[in-house]
Amino acid sequence: MNKSELIEKISEKAQISKATAGVVLDAVIESVTGALTAGDSVVLVGFGTFSVTDRPARIGRNPQTGKTLEIAAAKKPGFKAGKALKEAVN
Repeated sequence: MNKSELIEKISEKAQISKATAGVVLDAVIESVTGALTAGDSVVLVGFGTFSVTDRPARIGRNPQTGKTLEIAAAKKPGFKAGKALKEAVN
């Protein structure tokens, strides 16, 4: 499912226009992104938790040359599915 298909589903389920559904989806994405950028996590009970984890610096290897290189530390967004979502999928 891509973004436009998701907007269509939201529009049908909530009985709102596709334009309104698009604005709502964009607001949700922007809000989650803003919270993660600020270092917070977003918990949607039953659905899951969006959070940021720190990935430490490490030594990697260039597969073409075999030469080692240092990969810098980074922050990584993550998602952990909630119990209801896990049960719905299984």
